[in-house]
Amino acid sequence: MALYEHVFLARQDVTAQQVEAMTETYKAVIEANGGAVAKVEYWGVKTLAYRIKKNRKAHYALFNLSAPPAAVAEMERQMAINEDILRFMTIKVEELEEGPSAMLQRRDRDDRGERGDRGDRGDRGDRGPRRSRDDDASEGNEEDN
Repeated sequence: MALYEHVFLARQDVTAQQVEAMTETYKAVIEANGGAVAKVEYWGVKTLAYRIKKNRKAHYALFNLSAPPAAVAEMERQMAINEDILRFMTIKVEELEEGPSAMLQRRDRDDRGERGDRGDRGDRGDRGPRRSRDDDASEGNEEDN
């Protein structure tokens, strides 16, 4: 069987529970047609790069599939009929990713701490003491004399 990554975008008006119900519905379609869903990831609500059908945000979800092409075609047909699905895309891949996808890895990296904390920057030397604005003003006056 062929391996696929499938991402779909659902309207921002639907709830996360409704998106979960949609994923279960489409998972059942794949399994009924002889395929298997290896992984399902819900990426949350994200801002779209441009408006799609008057929506500025959408719920994102990912499927990793091992299915015959007919099963994928049936799932895509049902998604095209559903008004809550804004867009979907299926890509045939050589192998399925193990572990969390890049989108979930990025979210984990963002949650690790304060934004200003960059850790040790050992490649840079000490910048020395900082000058105050009073020092800058007094230097400027000396040059004018």
